[in-house]
Amino acid sequence: MNARLAPMLGGLLLIAVALPGCGSSSYSNPMSPSPTPSSSAGPAPVAATLTIRIVAMDGDKSFAPNPSSIAAGQTVAFYNADSVVHRIAANGGAFDSGNINPGATSAPMTMSSHGAFAYRCTIHPTMIGTLNVVDY
Repeated sequence: MNARLAPMLGGLLLIAVALPGCGSSSYSNPMSPSPTPSSSAGPAPVAATLTIRIVAMDGDKSFAPNPSSIAAGQTVAFYNADSVVHRIAANGGAFDSGNINPGATSAPMTMSSHGAFAYRCTIHPTMIGTLNVVDY
């Protein structure tokens, strides 16, 4: 090989090796801040809403499911599948749905305290249920 061509070919070889990396999206600027590592604990749980149905079966008015359970911090709502107005309240005042018209759903109510909450329809006092708030 010609002694004059060797340095030129070496330079071209160096450029050919370096070119594939140019424009690559894997380039990292050493002056850029590093991304913050994410927590290994995972995302925070999403608050889910348990919807309890108010139903009329064979002339009896009841709740479904009953009893029911949710985790502390989740919400409960009541859906009125009956043909008359209902108002659901926990004994002791932990929650009160306000009047729920037929076909409507109460506003979700967050249950932050643990325990068994007995509730009833304040309009139809024979309608009773239990909501268990537990840790899952």
